[in-house]
Amino acid sequence: MCGIYMTNMPFSKIEVLNKLEKIKYRGPDNLGYEKINEITLGHLRLSIIDLDMRSNQPFTFKQYKIVYNGEVYNFTDIKKELEKTGYSFTTTSDTEVLIKGYDAWGTALLSKLNGMFAFSIYDLEKNIIFSARDRLGVKPFYYYWKNGKLEICSQMAPLINESSEICNDAVSAYLDCGYVPSPLSILKDVYKLEPGNFMIIDLASNTLEIKSYWSLDKVEVNNISYSRAKEELHELLKDAVKIRMRSDVPMGTFLSGGIDSALVSSIASKYSKDPINTFTIGFEDPIFDESKVAKKFSDVIGSNHIENLCNASDVRNLIPDLLRVYDEPFADVSALPSLLLNKEAKKHVTVALSGDGGDESFLGYTHFDFMSKFINISKIPLVLRKMLCLFPWHYFVSARKATITSILKTNNPDEYSIKTFLGFDSIQNKVNIPWFNKYLDFKHNSDNPFQRMADLNIKLWLENDSNVKVDRASMASSVEVRSPFLDYRIVEFARQLPVSYRYQDGIKKRILKDILSEYIREDLFNLPKRGFTIPLGSWIKCELKEEFLKTLSIEALETIPNLNVSKIQKIIRKHMHVNEKRDYSSTLWRIYILLKWKEKYNL
Repeated sequence: MCGIYMTNMPFSKIEVLNKLEKIKYRGPDNLGYEKINEITLGHLRLSIIDLDMRSNQPFTFKQYKIVYNGEVYNFTDIKKELEKTGYSFTTTSDTEVLIKGYDAWGTALLSKLNGMFAFSIYDLEKNIIFSARDRLGVKPFYYYWKNGKLEICSQMAPLINESSEICNDAVSAYLDCGYVPSPLSILKDVYKLEPGNFMIIDLASNTLEIKSYWSLDKVEVNNISYSRAKEELHELLKDAVKIRMRSDVPMGTFLSGGIDSALVSSIASKYSKDPINTFTIGFEDPIFDESKVAKKFSDVIGSNHIENLCNASDVRNLIPDLLRVYDEPFADVSALPSLLLNKEAKKHVTVALSGDGGDESFLGYTHFDFMSKFINISKIPLVLRKMLCLFPWHYFVSARKATITSILKTNNPDEYSIKTFLGFDSIQNKVNIPWFNKYLDFKHNSDNPFQRMADLNIKLWLENDSNVKVDRASMASSVEVRSPFLDYRIVEFARQLPVSYRYQDGIKKRILKDILSEYIREDLFNLPKRGFTIPLGSWIKCELKEEFLKTLSIEALETIPNLNVSKIQKIIRKHMHVNEKRDYSSTLWRIYILLKWKEKYNL
């Protein structure tokens, strides 16, 4: 896992090194720098495969120079294929396989890769730069492009300068989502290369072209029995875990009280000749703590279990790190315990397997339950539902009145899916979401509303929230996290399964639970999922109250374009009221992070 950099702008060496210093945690083992013609290449290396300096980057072959971040898990198979055509190798790294694969096949190389990656290759002869990002956007890729000037980096902080301006469309998207979705970034003229895409920049003609090499196509449901599907999925999962266990440094797994991490850890334990290391973060508050369940899992699979119990102050103290590492506004509060988990894991390992991605493909989130309920509600004629809006529901349920009204007025399941990810109660003066149009393809992907929601989950939330959270939290401690459920073969296989194999009568991740029962007794894992989160609502009322009231002043709120300031002020008063039972913390945290980010970068 690494950090990449490339530019054609006339920065001095010290300027480039200062830029890379801002994200040095991504690759503390080696800093590579090279300038050739008008192109400057930089690389921060976290050594995982072939620890020898011969695999440092920028890496050169023929007229090509590459900077690369990620892991190609099937690189040994590709290497054998290249050797049959006459290529020889001087390293045991996937970097050399990648650059020689591009020499052999060009853009066709991408369809052969199974991994997480973001890379750029400078072709000196053709005077072009070829860049690509993995299918699911596990690894980040930012680029600046304006008037023929180019700058590429793994994170955004090195691209911020005194002339940087905030992109208002990105702010609007952030206020909706709590993150900035691709291809936008929070800065004007800085973009994210979208997952499953490659980019070719012709330096001679100053042209940029982006093309897709993979996407979530229309689903064709496989006519397969449940038992056969379970068997095939199990084999895929075993292979996905096995190829991610290749490492020249110590590794382990993250183990929570959930299905996905338990299954990954169970399979990994079968392939490891020694007991695996498993890591869990526990919380003093039993409402948020899953450590006891995780310990039971570890006892069954026989792992070396490392558990760290944290308190509120441990997590709160990481807020400055969050603002430093997540160099775009990012409001997923689970990033805080994720930072702590990786910090503790780094004391023992450099690589960790995780269960991320299982909920998206196998319908594990609670919003799939809510979709089921909405489908029943939608059977009531819309005109009657609008009349029901007049009833004071908010006195009898925990949801806000505006949220209940929005749900009752929702026309169909697709509109409900969109509101699930953009919010049922906007905090903006005018609802304006042109950035979302590119995500509307999910409506045409399947005849099943649950699968359509899952596809939106993958394309919007997985890339821009979950993957960002994991990448930044792990890189902050120089840890490489590998997620078997993000193997594109599993994503594609899951989408072809009947929805009932994954979600049936309120049973989420049905097929995964049946596979896990071959490793762990069902009574140990069939428990309510608490989620990886923290008691933010009570913190804002108590320990963080003064900080929040100071940060969310009316003067600061009025600097945010299109924000409904009066609405936010009402939300602040409601949340701070001692008798208020509704939790507005996610909205307040979203605004707080945006304002602290603006303050940090003086933008």
